[in-house]
Amino acid sequence: MQYGLSQEQEMIAATVRAFVEKEIYPHEELVERSGEVPAELADEIRRKTIELGFYACNFPESVGGAGLSHLEFALVERELGRGSMALTHFFGRPQNILMACEGAQVERYLLPAVRGERMDALAMTEPGAGSDVRGMKATARRDGGDWVLNGTKHFISGADHADFVIVFVATGEEDTPHGKKKTLTAFLVDRGTPGFTLREGYRSVSHRGYRNMILEFDDCRLPDAQVLGAVDGGYAVMNEWLYATRITVAAMSVGRARRVFDHALSYAAEREQFGQKIGRFQGVGFQLADMITEIDAADLLTLAAADRLDQGLPANREIASAKLFASEMLGRVTDAAIQVHGGMGLMDDYPLERFWRDARVERIWDGTSEIQRHIIAREMLRALGA
Repeated sequence: MQYGLSQEQEMIAATVRAFVEKEIYPHEELVERSGEVPAELADEIRRKTIELGFYACNFPESVGGAGLSHLEFALVERELGRGSMALTHFFGRPQNILMACEGAQVERYLLPAVRGERMDALAMTEPGAGSDVRGMKATARRDGGDWVLNGTKHFISGADHADFVIVFVATGEEDTPHGKKKTLTAFLVDRGTPGFTLREGYRSVSHRGYRNMILEFDDCRLPDAQVLGAVDGGYAVMNEWLYATRITVAAMSVGRARRVFDHALSYAAEREQFGQKIGRFQGVGFQLADMITEIDAADLLTLAAADRLDQGLPANREIASAKLFASEMLGRVTDAAIQVHGGMGLMDDYPLERFWRDARVERIWDGTSEIQRHIIAREMLRALGA
């Protein structure tokens, strides 16, 4: 990786940052207070993103996307991380897994998602199976040439606005060195399909307005045309398209941490105690130094992992390291920023208490910190045959 960004990459980051500051920041308080994004505001953000040329920028030019590299897309996510997730959701980054669409699926799902005409959501997590995808209880069985889905998914982000969902369910078993394991298949399910119900999920303290939903499938009948990828090929689809999503969490954590740091630095340079700016006190100055050092380290770790993907190099460990370090760094930085602000940091006059709450979920979704540590250790030991 060459350190330092190209002029074009700097422009990408600057363009998205300016968009977030102008189109997202002004509406954050409304979403924080109401817990929802007005439909007209969501449509406006989507329209302006399309006009900017960044909608579905994570997709190749061959299907109408901007064709950004992994590194460039990480820069986009980093800058979007500065804003409310409930609002930046409509900046539009459909699931890359839609590239697995074939035949009529391309016109029905892939291209409309890239154009911003239809929104998708990814459904994997279940009440009894989070990181353990092999533990899924939701199933699909053959019946008269169709598939019949049954089961429940929860913590499904973005499903409240989705026109269709990409759902993974168990469809069989296979023999492995560790015994029989479930096989998974991905299905495309349209909103309004009989037997498919969406209902309100849980109230989360993180990312107000970015709601999670519960999806219920009760004898939901689907034809073969709704299978995404191969039957029993869910793991292959996941491995090809989904594991890099952890870079998104890392990048957004870096962007949010930089916004938090800017608040802390400005406050330390303005607030006076005992006749001087508080940033001059070693106890505060050292905290600022630690914060920016960790942010820069997480930034480089994240961009290096994305760069490995662009080079076609194995990156599983590097991506896990970036997600682990950046998400935990964000927790430390938001906590330190509140400490710098003192009691005012916990008041909702400042956005820091919101950043503090929002930071907590990053260590959980898209693979907990414990799962990331497991991946890192496993990759290192495998290289030695252990």
